[in-house]
Amino acid sequence: MTSRDRFLSAVQCQPLERPPIWVMRQAGRYLPEYRALKAKSSFLEMVKTPAVATEVTLQPLRRFPGIDAAILFSDILVIPEALGQPYAFRETGGIAMSYRLETRAQIDALAPASAIPEKLAYVANTLGLLKKELTPGSAIGEKALLGFGGSPWTLATYMVEGGSSEDFERVKLLFYTDRSMFDALLEKLTEALVVYFQMQIRAGADAIQIFDSWGGILAGQDYEAASLRWIRQIVSALPKDFPVILYAKGTAPQLTDQAFSGVRAISIDWTHDLAVARRNLPANIALQGNLDPVLMQTTPEIVRREATRLLESMRGTTGHIFNLGHGITPSAKIECMQALVDTVTTWKN
Repeated sequence: MTSRDRFLSAVQCQPLERPPIWVMRQAGRYLPEYRALKAKSSFLEMVKTPAVATEVTLQPLRRFPGIDAAILFSDILVIPEALGQPYAFRETGGIAMSYRLETRAQIDALAPASAIPEKLAYVANTLGLLKKELTPGSAIGEKALLGFGGSPWTLATYMVEGGSSEDFERVKLLFYTDRSMFDALLEKLTEALVVYFQMQIRAGADAIQIFDSWGGILAGQDYEAASLRWIRQIVSALPKDFPVILYAKGTAPQLTDQAFSGVRAISIDWTHDLAVARRNLPANIALQGNLDPVLMQTTPEIVRREATRLLESMRGTTGHIFNLGHGITPSAKIECMQALVDTVTTWKN
């Protein structure tokens, strides 16, 4: 069974000898080969240059051949930029959008979804290059290829707040005080993401992961109206039964609703017991996760112990994709990553 087959079989909840493994934000700053490339180009230049984005995507797979899937090197904020709201990185850390969305006129002035294929053609070109590298007989071998994007709600937080935020006050106030304007923005983002994901699928993505990174800052009773309803629209517009994975940090109370949103897999953050989630969710929904990323800064021995404990908690189940409970950090140790890959790839269900 190829790595690609193993990954897709896990999404379909088929019995496997071991779970597939991939790591969110694989193209991490913890790799010296990544830092060498980063020293020559800015992050956005790397994202927008297909040859460089392809190289960054492949770096973890070259170093850790046991990884079963590659995730496109890109950024969720390419969508706002393509719609007419560029972004940059603050010197103090975090994201700065070129301006805040404050009026309905600004929302109406955003580019239509039809502009996405042309403006984000570099993403499709990167996926095309990756597909050629992840084929049988290639140096890396056949791996699953994942595309991704942010959820409408998560993208809206940056666009309305004007960048990274500590309290998300502006976007929450918009939701509560002007639902018509809020819905207009979310509708525009949803339409753009549908076109974007369809483009990624045509370019060769085997699965799509939607990152609802800020879903957890919503009041529980508002998660459906502010975020999940828009995710449902996206999934329903994609090819029937195409593998869509949803990662929504801090939304454990919403897992059941997420399981009935049309997605095929749910990625669980490290704060929730994965085995409990498996018992409580439908058997046809795959689960991804959920080792605490901070463990990658400890020692190989600790990583092996904790990864084994997580694997044992899922013994006898189907539909488990091993992953961290969030993206790998710049402080992760290579020897810890190697220990994680070795532990998962040698474990038997």
